[in-house]
Formats: sequence, C-alpha cells, structure tokens
Amino acid sequence: MEIDPNGISMMLEQMIWYEADIMVASKRHPASKVKYYSRLRKLYSWGYQMIVWVLFGLKIKDTQTGLKVYRRELLERVLPRLVVKEFAFDVELLAVARHLGFDRIFEAPVKITLNFTEESKIKRNKPLFLDPTVRGVLWDTASVFYRIYLLRYYEDRCSRKWIYDEELDMRINTGEFAHNQ
Repeated sequence: MEIDPNGISMMLEQMIWYEADIMVASKRHPASKVKYYSRLRKLYSWGYQMIVWVLFGLKIKDTQTGLKVYRRELLERVLPRLVVKEFAFDVELLAVARHLGFDRIFEAPVKITLNFTEESKIKRNKPLFLDPTVRGVLWDTASVFYRIYLLRYYEDRCSRKWIYDEELDMRINTGEFAHNQ
C-alpha cells in the first residue's frame, strides 16, 4: 500500500479548519483517489465499518488506512491506556479517544495505490470467519468493546501504575492494573 505523503499537509490544514481532535485518511472518502481497490476489499471494509459503528458509534468509513493526525493532548491521555498491539490498534485508539470525550473526528481524502504484489493477510482459500487474520481482527475489536463498556478499563477511576518517560515527555502505563471501587 502506497500513500501519497502530500496528503499530510492537507490533513493538517483540515485539522485546523475543523478544530479536529483526529483526522483520519479514508479510502472511502468521496474525494479520495484509490487505485486497485477490489470489490471484495470494499465489501470487507464496509462490513468492518458496520461493526465499528455498532460497537463504538464511530461514524468513520475507513479506520485501517494508517494515516491519521492527532492532537498531542489526545495522545497523552489515550496512548498510555491502550492494550491492543496488532489487529485493532487503530480502532482501539479511535474508540478510546471518543470514549474520553475527543469526539471531533473527521475523515480526509487520500491518494493511495494498493499493491497487488503484496500478499493479502486474508486467505481466500478459507471461509471468511475461519481465516486467522479475520478472527484476530474480530477478537481484538470485541476485546476493546469489553474493556470500554464492561470493565471500564480506560476510565480515569480505573487505577494503573504510571511512570513518566522523559524521552516521550509523557506518562506511560506499566501494564499493572487494579480496579478501584
């Protein structure tokens, strides 16, 4: 996947214009220019968008493009709380940000070329829900839902051990967790 880096300056301008907390590059934005976006990939994207919308109320059409711009304050509050390391990292970051009140999330167009020479992580020789990548995405996404709405893991009243990282200039979570009553 090759994203045109010229889109970054446009996203920064839009962030200021919209007073956004987050700008998300979206392959499905009406002004996006996407080469080699197959119908099957569009269908998968639409299906996952529906899951994300139902579970988290995120009205974003594409969480997986990979190009996003965030306000520093948001990252300082959200990053230390994150748990997912693989399949649903983007969704966890967006859902937790929204849950903590950073709800000014907007999509921006992107110019992107999808590369068919790269092998897809989703294997076509298996039924969709038996594919290990699809199962990983769904499991991680469901886990984020569980932590937000049942454990309330991401809330401030949920104490964690924090340390200050001088290189990052922010607090980070050590991973130890004890729920306060």
